[in-house]
Amino acid sequence: MGIVSNMRRTAAVAGFAVAAALVSTSAIAAGDAKHPEDREWPFEGIFGTVDLASAQRGLQVYLEVCSGCHSLKHVAYRNLGALGFSEAEIKVIASGFDVPDGPDKEGEMFERAAIPSDRFVSPFPNEEAAKAANNGARPPDLSLQVKAHPGGANYLHALLTGYVDAPEGVNVPTGSNYNPFFRGGFIAMPAPLFEDGVEYADGTPATVEQMATDVVNFMQWAAEPEMEQRKKTGFKVVIFLIILSAILYAGKRKMWANVDH
Repeated sequence: MGIVSNMRRTAAVAGFAVAAALVSTSAIAAGDAKHPEDREWPFEGIFGTVDLASAQRGLQVYLEVCSGCHSLKHVAYRNLGALGFSEAEIKVIASGFDVPDGPDKEGEMFERAAIPSDRFVSPFPNEEAAKAANNGARPPDLSLQVKAHPGGANYLHALLTGYVDAPEGVNVPTGSNYNPFFRGGFIAMPAPLFEDGVEYADGTPATVEQMATDVVNFMQWAAEPEMEQRKKTGFKVVIFLIILSAILYAGKRKMWANVDH
Protein backbone atom coordinates (compact mmCIF):
# COMPACT_ATOMS: atom_id res chain seq x y z
CA MET A 1 0.00 0.00 0.00
CA GLY A 2 1.61 3.39 -0.84
CA ILE A 3 0.23 5.44 2.05
CA VAL A 4 2.75 4.64 4.77
CA SER A 5 5.91 4.34 2.71
CA ASN A 6 6.70 8.06 2.42
CA MET A 7 4.84 9.63 5.34
CA ARG A 8 7.87 10.21 7.56
CA ARG A 9 9.91 11.65 4.69
CA THR A 10 7.91 14.85 4.19
CA ALA A 11 5.82 15.23 7.35
CA ALA A 12 8.21 17.33 9.41
CA VAL A 13 8.81 20.02 6.79
CA ALA A 14 5.40 20.33 5.15
CA GLY A 15 3.50 19.75 8.37
CA PHE A 16 5.04 22.89 9.86
CA ALA A 17 3.73 24.90 6.94
CA VAL A 18 0.18 23.70 7.48
CA ALA A 19 0.55 24.41 11.19
CA ALA A 20 1.17 28.09 10.66
CA ALA A 21 -1.55 28.33 8.03
CA LEU A 22 -4.29 27.11 10.34
CA VAL A 23 -3.36 29.15 13.41
CA SER A 24 -5.00 32.55 13.15
CA THR A 25 -2.73 34.04 15.80
CA SER A 26 0.22 33.81 13.43
CA ALA A 27 -1.14 36.62 11.28
CA ILE A 28 1.33 39.46 11.08
CA ALA A 29 -1.11 42.21 10.20
CA ALA A 30 -4.73 42.75 11.07
CA GLY A 31 -7.34 43.17 8.39
CA ASP A 32 -10.16 41.55 6.48
CA ALA A 33 -9.51 38.33 4.62
CA LYS A 34 -10.74 37.65 1.13
CA HIS A 35 -14.00 35.72 1.12
CA PRO A 36 -13.51 32.17 -0.18
CA GLU A 37 -15.39 31.02 -3.25
CA ASP A 38 -18.39 28.80 -2.59
CA ARG A 39 -17.60 25.36 -3.90
CA GLU A 40 -19.82 22.34 -4.39
CA TRP A 41 -18.86 19.60 -1.97
CA PRO A 42 -20.23 16.04 -2.14
CA PHE A 43 -21.06 16.08 1.58
CA GLU A 44 -23.34 19.11 1.40
CA GLY A 45 -27.14 18.94 1.46
CA ILE A 46 -29.53 16.49 3.09
CA PHE A 47 -28.44 13.74 0.71
CA GLY A 48 -24.73 14.58 0.86
CA THR A 49 -22.27 11.70 1.15
CA VAL A 50 -18.57 11.20 1.71
CA ASP A 51 -16.44 10.94 -1.43
CA LEU A 52 -14.57 7.84 -0.26
CA ALA A 53 -11.88 7.89 -2.95
CA SER A 54 -11.10 11.55 -2.29
CA ALA A 55 -11.14 11.10 1.49
CA GLN A 56 -8.75 8.14 1.19
CA ARG A 57 -6.35 10.30 -0.81
CA GLY A 58 -6.85 13.04 1.78
CA LEU A 59 -5.72 10.63 4.47
CA GLN A 60 -2.53 10.09 2.50
CA VAL A 61 -1.98 13.86 2.33
CA TYR A 62 -2.55 14.07 6.07
CA LEU A 63 -0.11 11.25 6.82
CA GLU A 64 2.64 12.49 4.51
CA VAL A 65 2.21 16.25 4.88
CA CYS A 66 0.24 17.19 8.00
CA SER A 67 0.89 14.55 10.64
CA GLY A 68 4.39 15.83 11.39
CA CYS A 69 2.81 18.75 13.26
CA HIS A 70 -0.93 18.18 13.54
CA SER A 71 -2.79 15.72 15.73
CA LEU A 72 -6.09 14.05 14.94
CA LYS A 73 -6.94 13.10 18.48
CA HIS A 74 -10.67 12.51 18.06
CA VAL A 75 -10.21 9.78 15.44
CA ALA A 76 -9.03 6.20 16.02
CA TYR A 77 -7.27 4.20 13.33
CA ARG A 78 -10.07 1.64 13.33
CA ASN A 79 -12.50 4.39 12.28
CA LEU A 80 -10.81 4.30 8.87
CA GLY A 81 -12.89 1.22 8.14
CA ALA A 82 -15.73 3.65 7.39
CA LEU A 83 -13.60 5.04 4.54
CA GLY A 84 -13.30 1.62 2.93
CA PHE A 85 -9.94 0.52 4.33
CA SER A 86 -9.58 -3.16 5.18
CA GLU A 87 -8.50 -4.37 8.60
CA ALA A 88 -5.10 -5.31 7.20
CA GLU A 89 -4.61 -1.86 5.66
CA ILE A 90 -5.60 -0.17 8.92
CA LYS A 91 -3.05 -2.26 10.82
CA VAL A 92 -0.34 -1.19 8.37
CA ILE A 93 -1.26 2.49 8.73
CA ALA A 94 -1.34 2.30 12.54
CA SER A 95 1.93 0.37 12.78
CA GLY A 96 3.80 3.28 11.20
CA PHE A 97 3.49 5.18 14.49
CA ASP A 98 4.67 4.48 18.02
CA VAL A 99 2.64 5.09 21.16
CA PRO A 100 3.74 5.18 24.83
CA ASP A 101 2.44 2.31 26.94
CA GLY A 102 3.02 0.64 30.26
CA PRO A 103 4.09 0.24 32.90
CA ASP A 104 5.56 -3.20 32.24
CA LYS A 105 6.30 -5.82 34.90
CA GLU A 106 9.32 -3.80 36.01
CA GLY A 107 7.25 -0.63 36.31
CA GLU A 108 8.84 0.98 33.28
CA MET A 109 7.03 2.80 30.50
CA PHE A 110 7.75 1.69 26.97
CA GLU A 111 6.80 2.37 23.36
CA ARG A 112 5.01 0.03 21.00
CA ALA A 113 3.61 0.19 17.49
CA ALA A 114 0.12 1.66 17.35
CA ILE A 115 -2.81 -0.70 16.80
CA PRO A 116 -6.24 -0.05 15.24
CA SER A 117 -7.88 0.72 18.60
CA ASP A 118 -5.44 3.58 19.28
CA ARG A 119 -6.31 7.12 18.36
CA PHE A 120 -4.15 8.86 15.77
CA VAL A 121 -0.77 9.45 17.36
CA SER A 122 0.04 13.08 18.13
CA PRO A 123 3.35 14.35 16.73
CA PHE A 124 4.33 15.96 20.04
CA PRO A 125 4.17 14.62 23.61
CA ASN A 126 2.55 17.81 24.95
CA GLU A 127 1.52 21.35 24.04
CA GLU A 128 4.74 22.94 25.23
CA ALA A 129 6.77 20.67 22.99
CA ALA A 130 4.50 21.57 20.07
CA LYS A 131 5.01 25.28 20.69
CA ALA A 132 8.76 24.92 21.07
CA ALA A 133 9.00 23.14 17.72
CA ASN A 134 6.88 25.74 15.89
CA ASN A 135 8.24 29.11 17.01
CA GLY A 136 5.73 29.43 19.84
CA ALA A 137 2.61 28.61 17.79
CA ARG A 138 0.84 25.39 18.76
CA PRO A 139 -0.39 23.56 15.65
CA PRO A 140 -4.13 22.96 16.08
CA ASP A 141 -5.70 19.54 16.14
CA LEU A 142 -7.29 18.87 12.76
CA SER A 143 -10.22 16.78 14.00
CA LEU A 144 -12.70 19.67 14.00
CA GLN A 145 -11.04 22.29 11.79
CA VAL A 146 -13.81 22.17 9.17
CA LYS A 147 -16.31 23.14 11.86
CA ALA A 148 -13.99 25.56 13.67
CA HIS A 149 -13.84 28.14 10.87
CA PRO A 150 -16.88 30.15 9.71
CA GLY A 151 -16.02 29.40 6.09
CA GLY A 152 -15.66 25.69 6.79
CA ALA A 153 -14.44 23.59 3.89
CA ASN A 154 -14.45 26.56 1.49
CA TYR A 155 -12.11 28.51 3.75
CA LEU A 156 -9.64 25.67 4.24
CA HIS A 157 -9.51 24.91 0.53
CA ALA A 158 -9.02 28.57 -0.35
CA LEU A 159 -6.29 28.93 2.27
CA LEU A 160 -4.35 25.92 1.04
CA THR A 161 -4.51 27.02 -2.60
CA GLY A 162 -4.48 30.80 -2.11
CA TYR A 163 -0.78 31.64 -2.09
CA VAL A 164 -0.06 34.34 -4.68
CA ASP A 165 2.35 37.19 -5.23
CA ALA A 166 1.46 40.28 -3.23
CA PRO A 167 -0.26 43.11 -5.16
CA GLU A 168 1.89 45.94 -6.38
CA GLY A 169 2.62 48.36 -3.58
CA VAL A 170 2.08 45.81 -0.80
CA ASN A 171 5.24 45.27 1.21
CA VAL A 172 5.43 41.71 2.52
CA PRO A 173 7.42 41.58 5.78
CA THR A 174 10.59 39.53 5.79
CA GLY A 175 9.89 35.88 6.53
CA SER A 176 6.23 36.16 5.54
CA ASN A 177 4.13 35.06 2.59
CA TYR A 178 1.07 36.60 1.02
CA ASN A 179 -2.29 34.81 1.14
CA PRO A 180 -5.39 37.02 0.75
CA PHE A 181 -7.63 34.41 2.39
CA PHE A 182 -5.72 34.65 5.67
CA ARG A 183 -6.62 37.34 8.17
CA GLY A 184 -4.30 40.24 7.50
CA GLY A 185 -2.95 38.69 4.30
CA PHE A 186 0.48 37.80 5.69
CA ILE A 187 1.40 34.31 6.87
CA ALA A 188 4.73 33.47 8.46
CA MET A 189 5.16 30.26 6.45
CA PRO A 190 5.48 29.04 2.86
CA ALA A 191 2.78 27.29 0.87
CA PRO A 192 2.23 23.76 2.27
CA LEU A 193 1.22 22.03 -0.97
CA PHE A 194 3.27 21.63 -4.13
CA GLU A 195 2.71 19.84 -7.42
CA ASP A 196 3.45 16.13 -6.97
CA GLY A 197 4.03 16.70 -3.27
CA VAL A 198 2.71 13.18 -2.68
CA GLU A 199 2.55 10.13 -4.90
CA TYR A 200 -1.05 8.98 -4.74
CA ALA A 201 -1.49 5.25 -4.27
CA ASP A 202 -4.31 5.21 -6.88
CA GLY A 203 -2.30 7.08 -9.49
CA THR A 204 -4.33 10.32 -9.36
CA PRO A 205 -2.22 13.34 -10.45
CA ALA A 206 -1.20 15.16 -7.27
CA THR A 207 -1.92 18.75 -8.25
CA VAL A 208 -2.24 21.41 -5.56
CA GLU A 209 -5.96 21.69 -6.32
CA GLN A 210 -6.42 17.92 -6.06
CA MET A 211 -4.48 17.58 -2.82
CA ALA A 212 -6.33 20.49 -1.21
CA THR A 213 -9.71 19.06 -2.23
CA ASP A 214 -8.80 15.60 -0.98
CA VAL A 215 -7.45 16.66 2.39
CA VAL A 216 -10.48 18.89 3.00
CA ASN A 217 -12.79 15.98 2.18
CA PHE A 218 -10.84 13.88 4.68
CA MET A 219 -11.02 16.61 7.32
CA GLN A 220 -14.78 16.90 6.80
CA TRP A 221 -15.12 13.17 7.41
CA ALA A 222 -12.89 13.39 10.50
CA ALA A 223 -15.01 16.21 11.90
CA GLU A 224 -18.27 14.30 11.44
CA PRO A 225 -17.71 10.60 10.69
CA GLU A 226 -21.35 9.84 11.52
CA MET A 227 -22.69 12.37 8.98
CA GLU A 228 -24.18 9.89 6.51
CA GLN A 229 -25.89 7.88 9.24
CA ARG A 230 -27.26 11.06 10.80
CA LYS A 231 -28.70 12.20 7.47
CA LYS A 232 -30.24 8.79 6.78
CA THR A 233 -31.82 8.72 10.24
CA GLY A 234 -33.10 12.27 9.88
CA PHE A 235 -34.67 11.48 6.50
CA LYS A 236 -36.44 8.43 7.95
CA VAL A 237 -37.73 10.49 10.87
CA VAL A 238 -39.13 13.15 8.53
CA ILE A 239 -40.90 10.51 6.41
CA PHE A 240 -42.31 8.90 9.56
CA LEU A 241 -43.64 12.24 10.83
CA ILE A 242 -45.27 12.99 7.47
CA ILE A 243 -47.02 9.60 7.43
CA LEU A 244 -48.02 9.95 11.08
CA SER A 245 -49.45 13.41 10.43
CA ALA A 246 -51.47 12.08 7.49
CA ILE A 247 -52.86 9.23 9.61
CA LEU A 248 -53.77 11.58 12.47
CA TYR A 249 -55.45 14.00 10.08
CA ALA A 250 -57.45 11.21 8.43
CA GLY A 251 -58.46 9.88 11.86
CA LYS A 252 -59.55 13.32 12.99
CA ARG A 253 -61.74 13.81 9.90
CA LYS A 254 -63.37 10.41 10.34
CA MET A 255 -63.98 10.94 14.07
CA TRP A 256 -65.67 14.31 13.58
CA ALA A 257 -67.34 13.59 10.24
CA ASN A 258 -70.88 13.11 11.73
CA VAL A 259 -70.65 15.85 14.31
CA ASP A 260 -72.67 19.00 13.61
CA HIS A 261 -70.31 21.96 13.72
